[in-house]
Amino acid sequence: MAIIENRDIIVVGQQPWDTPIGSNCKDIAIEFSKHNRVLYINAPLDRRTKFQQAATEGVQKRVRVIKGEENGLEQIAPNFWVYYPDVINESINWIKPTSIFRIFNKINNKRFAKSILKALKQLNFKDFMLFNDSDMFRSYHLKELLNPALSIYYSRDNLLATPYWGKHGKHLEPELIKKSDLCVANSVYLANYCKQYNPNSFYVGQGCDFTLFKNDESVKVPETLTVIPKPILGYVGALLSIRLDEQILVHLAEQKPEWSVVLVGPEDDDFKASKLHQMPNVHFLGPQKPESLPSYIKGFDICLNPQALNPLTIGNYPRKIDEYLAMGRPTLATKTEAMSVFEDYVYIAETKENYVKLAEKALTENNPGLEQKRIDFAKTHTWEKNVEEIYKAIKSVKQT
Repeated sequence: MAIIENRDIIVVGQQPWDTPIGSNCKDIAIEFSKHNRVLYINAPLDRRTKFQQAATEGVQKRVRVIKGEENGLEQIAPNFWVYYPDVINESINWIKPTSIFRIFNKINNKRFAKSILKALKQLNFKDFMLFNDSDMFRSYHLKELLNPALSIYYSRDNLLATPYWGKHGKHLEPELIKKSDLCVANSVYLANYCKQYNPNSFYVGQGCDFTLFKNDESVKVPETLTVIPKPILGYVGALLSIRLDEQILVHLAEQKPEWSVVLVGPEDDDFKASKLHQMPNVHFLGPQKPESLPSYIKGFDICLNPQALNPLTIGNYPRKIDEYLAMGRPTLATKTEAMSVFEDYVYIAETKENYVKLAEKALTENNPGLEQKRIDFAKTHTWEKNVEEIYKAIKSVKQT
């Protein structure tokens, strides 16, 4: 087993620790802390957020830290600290010329780094590793400003496909990947993308929380699902037109009116206006608490991931697939490069017509043996295994 122990690790990224939703970055940091000291650094407050979200506790807490009214360094576990920087960064993404953006971005980076150094001094962090979760702007200069023993860039989403990151990111992210000591990615697609700029780029997979997603007697199917006619083809997650292909769902519902299509999760405006709402065999059950999602998945005869194919989604590791498989459910998903990891355990469709044929096959051949194979495979994707792969990548680079 590849483990790195007794090191100091700094984690920077896009997901603040005090945001209630989970993230890869948080789970990886927790796993790091089992054998190392970890400092998880929240992004600095930016001026626009300070005014637009002034009433929120998150902003108010950061303002108190900046004013010196509250300590920004909090220990939340024996080996784990969270740091709220005592600086404000300027909101600069509105600047159009990348050359001008770079000037102000470096100023922001220097402020950020100066604050981080205070926390490092308090904790006596030395010879530390820097793990950067896709923070291509605020953390662009941290390798030079903090001088870590090793800098790692983590790619887990094709952020350049979004307007916020795309304009300046198309220049800065490749540069950041190139100057990092190594890059790790949660999908084959993103690992290959990073490899264009840095030969020390590695696919490390993805973790999943199997304490929640488990197919046993403690998980009860909700009553709202038991009254829906079977077979049930279901999806759990946000219903976003940028990420899901609505036409696949429409086609399934039209071609198989005797099947039920169940959608669990919040909807964007496009889905709210969708033809799906007028179809009698399509059921929208709305957003549910995260801890209840296994109960819905257990009630599905087939789990769906009808992913839209676009620059934003094409490289994504489908975390949802692990959750479906951990429950033993037959799973039907759109073919992408990232899905190649699952090809022996998932029905993979290239067209909406394939969805119907493969769903029929899945319903016919499902059995307890196949369910157990899916569960066993999903359990190879733990956060422990994910971080072990990161450790292997680190060791391979240090040995060359």
